[in-house]
Amino acid sequence: MVEVTTTRRSKSWIASLRGIVQAVNPFLFRFMTVTKNESWVGEQAVPAEARVPKIDLLDASEDAYGGVIVDMKEPMNSDLFASVLRASTTKWREQGKKGVWIKLPIELVNLVEVAVKEGFRYHHAEPSYLMLVKWISKTANTLPANASHRVGIGAFVTNSKGEVLVVQENSGKFKGTGVWKFPTGVVDEGEDICTAAMREVREETGIETEFLEVLAFRQSHNSFFGKSDLFFVCMLKPSSFDIQKQDSEIAAAKWMPLEEYAAQPFIQKHEQFNYIAKACLEKKKGNYTGFSAVPTTSGFSRKQNYLYFNKKVLSGTNTCENSHTGKL
Repeated sequence: MVEVTTTRRSKSWIASLRGIVQAVNPFLFRFMTVTKNESWVGEQAVPAEARVPKIDLLDASEDAYGGVIVDMKEPMNSDLFASVLRASTTKWREQGKKGVWIKLPIELVNLVEVAVKEGFRYHHAEPSYLMLVKWISKTANTLPANASHRVGIGAFVTNSKGEVLVVQENSGKFKGTGVWKFPTGVVDEGEDICTAAMREVREETGIETEFLEVLAFRQSHNSFFGKSDLFFVCMLKPSSFDIQKQDSEIAAAKWMPLEEYAAQPFIQKHEQFNYIAKACLEKKKGNYTGFSAVPTTSGFSRKQNYLYFNKKVLSGTNTCENSHTGKL
C-alpha cells in the first residue's frame, strides 16, 4: 500500500502524481491520501475518523449509587466482548461512574474469564446467573458486600391444653440424640418471617397455624459458608391438631406438655435453649409479650412488608393473617 499526504498548496502536484501512479498501478491509486484528513477509497474521499472501526458500547442501566449495571442476555464472542467491555469501561470512567456490575446468565459462562482478566471479581452467584463487579473510580471503594446473613425460624406452637408441638429430626445435629425440639427451617428468598414459620410447621407436621408473635431472636456468625445467621423464635396458634409428619425429614412428632419440653437435659444444659424455654413458659403465664407482625409500607416503595413490634400499646393495627396457602 502507498500513502502520500499533502497540503492544499500541492494539489496540482498531487494531480500529476495521481496520473503517473494510475498509469503504473491502478490498484495503488485507490489508496492515495489527498489531504491529512481524507483518504481515497474506491476513488471517493473518506474522512480519516471513518477509517477507525466503530465499537458499540454495552447496554447498561444506572444504579442508585453512581454506577452502572450490565445485564447480558445475548451470546457474544469472547474476543469481541473483551474489546467492547474495555471500551465501555473507559467511557463509563470518563462519565464519572463509580462501579460496574455485570450480570452473566449461566449460558454465557464463556465470558467470565474475559471479565476477570479485565479486573472484574465475583460478587455473588445464583442458580441462573453470576454477578461480577469492578470499582472504576479513583475514590474509595464503597461497593456493598454480598448478603451477609441467612434467616431461620423456630416455631413455638402451643394449644389450649398447654402442650407444645415438638419433633425429632432424621438428619442434622439432632439426629439420633432423642432431643425433642421445635419445628425449624430457613426463610425462602422473598418470604416473610411470619409466612415461613407457618409454612415450616405445615411441611414438617401437617399442622395449620396462625402466626401470633416473634418471641425472641438471636444472631450468630460464621455458621453457614462463612455467613452470619439470624434465627427468629415465632409463636403460632394451631388451627388443626392431627399430626401428619414429613417422613423425609422428621423421625417423630407429637404434642408435649411445655414443662416437659423445658425439663429435657439438653434444654437445661444449653443456655440459649434454656432462655428460649423460659420465655415460652412466661408467655404461657401471661408475663411475656413478643413482637407482632404488622403490615406496613416504607417511604421508598408501595410494596407491603412487615414491621415486628409490641403493638399492645397501639390500636388499630392488623397482624399477619393465617392462610392455608402460606400467602398473606
